[in-house]
Amino acid sequence: MEPVDHPRNEPAGAPALNDGAAAAGVDDRPAAEVARYSERLLNEGHERWEGDRCPICFLFVGLPMGKYAKVNQCCMKMVCKGCRLAARQRGLNNRCPFCRTPRPTDDASTLAMIQKRVRKGDAAAINHLGQSYHRGALGLTKDVPRAIELWTESTELGSVDAHSMLGVAYYNGDCVEEDKPRGIRHWQEAAMKGHVISRHLLGVAEFNEGNHGLAVQHWLISAKMGYEKSLNAIRKRFMDGRATKAQYAEALRGYGDAAEEMKSHQRERQ
Repeated sequence: MEPVDHPRNEPAGAPALNDGAAAAGVDDRPAAEVARYSERLLNEGHERWEGDRCPICFLFVGLPMGKYAKVNQCCMKMVCKGCRLAARQRGLNNRCPFCRTPRPTDDASTLAMIQKRVRKGDAAAINHLGQSYHRGALGLTKDVPRAIELWTESTELGSVDAHSMLGVAYYNGDCVEEDKPRGIRHWQEAAMKGHVISRHLLGVAEFNEGNHGLAVQHWLISAKMGYEKSLNAIRKRFMDGRATKAQYAEALRGYGDAAEEMKSHQRERQ
């Protein structure tokens, strides 16, 4: 069985521009604390999370990651397509290119591999199992409440991907009571650790609240980490007068630099 697409794409149900959703919500923290947190939010997370690197070539994986990498359930390592190609050229067609474990042959063996790592407290595996329950994949019955339990456990172990998924769940009220501020806080926690999609979604939420300048600041950060959707959002805001020429130029340069850093000979051959 082929390794699965990495779940670190923009989650299904993520807010779209102009959906009218409020980003700010109610915040009962003291104003000074809110101000300090807001400053941290814009000053931290300008470099991608190290977990976005391929563990073989050590380059950051292109975005969206599901297009450019696969997760191997045996070790939960995300290997880029360039390194997978190199592994196939060396004859490793039916083994994990990272740990060399034979690939699972069906859903049951795939699920068993994931559950083995879940029992060891692997945050990525717990998040992945949550994804499977959310989709009803690998022979599991769709169970969103169970997915949320697993994502919550995964965040406690440090998963930024799980924070992003919880953000979508609470923001949209996906089998939980809708709580947009809580969803936003999950995206904020992930964004400050360099999670690109969460940063972009913060921009979307702020834009829909009418905070266009703040939205552009978030998108500028994620565009400079190589996210094309953020670059396109800034381009549209430049065209309608809500972003400056300097901001668009900065986004273009940053996006180009990030894209260049993600290139490799093997990846170009894909």
